[in-house]
Amino acid sequence: MEKLPLGRAFTLIEPGPVVLVTTRDGERDNVMAISWTLVLDFTARFALTTGAWNHSYAALLKTRECVLALPAADQLDTVIGVGTCSGRDTDKFARFGLARAKASRVQAPLLADCLANIECRVEDIVEAHGIVVLQGLAAWIDPARKERRLLHAVGDGTFTADGERFDRRVAMRDKLPEGL
Repeated sequence: MEKLPLGRAFTLIEPGPVVLVTTRDGERDNVMAISWTLVLDFTARFALTTGAWNHSYAALLKTRECVLALPAADQLDTVIGVGTCSGRDTDKFARFGLARAKASRVQAPLLADCLANIECRVEDIVEAHGIVVLQGLAAWIDPARKERRLLHAVGDGTFTADGERFDRRVAMRDKLPEGL
């Protein structure tokens, strides 16, 4: 083993899927990129980390809803673009050619070009830690999308994409919710 600087330890755990979060503040749609997400349980409860430094945070506080859109690996450059500019001064939908689709349960739009979208209601905000707890309300997937690999931010400016999948559902069947 070789010592790793503690300031880089997060790069070992960070690589959850990169998510594009859409919001609507009542007048305008926005989208931000997030890589700090967490699945809380099997009932479509999630958490993400954000705060007042993100323009979309005010809309999350005001409307208490959003959409988690999962971009595929072929959307990496769009994700980087979305994540490196602010909705305060940029219409990211126009700048990056993001196609909207109407959500069924929230005002924030689905991202039509993404692999999947989850409409969510804000259940709780733990401001001291910038944690937003979300309850999924509806989920959508594009079964015709050819690129299905999800992106994972390592946290140091590099990314990985899903690779080989290992199926151990039979061995884990008594730990999985019914129907999976």
